[in-house]
Amino acid sequence: MSEVTQIPGPERQAQELQRAFDVFNQVSLALTESYQGLQGRVESLTAELAVANGELRRQYEAKEALSERLSLLLNALPAGVVVLDCAACVSEANPAACRMFGRTIIGETWLALAQARLVATEAPDEWQLDERRLSIVESPLDSAGGRILLIHDVTAAHALKAELERNQRLAAMGEMAASLAHQLRTPLATALLYSANLCQPDLDDAARVRFAGKTAAQLKRLERLIQEVLLFARGESIGRDTIPVWQLLADAAQTVEPLFADRKVAFRVNCAADGVVVTGSRKALAGALVNLLENALQACTADGKVTLGASVADGALLLAVRDSGVGISPEIQARVFEPFFTTRGQGTGLGLAIALGVARAHGGTIKVSSLPEDGSEFVIMLPVDAVAGREG
Repeated sequence: MSEVTQIPGPERQAQELQRAFDVFNQVSLALTESYQGLQGRVESLTAELAVANGELRRQYEAKEALSERLSLLLNALPAGVVVLDCAACVSEANPAACRMFGRTIIGETWLALAQARLVATEAPDEWQLDERRLSIVESPLDSAGGRILLIHDVTAAHALKAELERNQRLAAMGEMAASLAHQLRTPLATALLYSANLCQPDLDDAARVRFAGKTAAQLKRLERLIQEVLLFARGESIGRDTIPVWQLLADAAQTVEPLFADRKVAFRVNCAADGVVVTGSRKALAGALVNLLENALQACTADGKVTLGASVADGALLLAVRDSGVGISPEIQARVFEPFFTTRGQGTGLGLAIALGVARAHGGTIKVSSLPEDGSEFVIMLPVDAVAGREG
């Protein structure tokens, strides 16, 4: 039998204690290394956090500087800036806007403020505020329903525009002076000739009545020419009448129906704009339609046809005069709105020029389309801003 060497109790305990100590050293070393790694990571994160804080601070300071700069710009801006919240109340207003209204308007309801202080003008997006003329442009501000209003004082620009239009009319009058002299001389010479015949002692009563009538007709032609020249020189000042479109057509039709009946030309009114009303000068708009209808009548022969119509299309009110006459050549179309230009021996050449002036005074224009032997159509186009809405 071999001997089994047995480790005495104390030595065995010392070996186990040594192994435990070695494991502890290994774990301690691993913990130390982990701690050092964590410490390095903390230092790295601390550095990154410092950089991020510096960037945030820089952005905040830049934002504050930008906000201050924007505030200075808004305060110095000559145009008014008004911010409306979702309830259409004034949440912000720069000093220029407050000066325009003469007081601080923050907290007021814009609709009530506009109804109390602003008066609509003939121009789109332009309003009268006491002695000022303002242009107001509205834009959405955010998805919550806020809006921003940019208000420009266009009083001086409007005065310059009116002065320019007046100068243009005066220049046109100067350029057309020779034509006007010719237009006046012809009926005046004819009236003098007829009136001279009235002095003949042997003239019978029937001839005297005939010459008197022809003299009066030429004098009336002179009177009409002078009235149209004055109207063209003054230009049209727009009124604030509220006129249903059907009533406007009825006014024009009532004036010209006897003329159409006398010439045996069919006349029809077709209103496809029932309920629409126009804000402007009733007399001027009806007069413009009458001028277009008289021209259409002159273009037609007996058994011809003329239509006066109204419709709304593409955001505009269309007042159209269509005839079945001989049409207008392209060369003539280019000149039909020139003052004193006429193809009629008895015409003044101002009817279409005045009609165009009326349309422009109401923010619109006139469009002509025609083909030889296929009739003509003149359309007065008024923007939706000139249309007040619908009755009722």
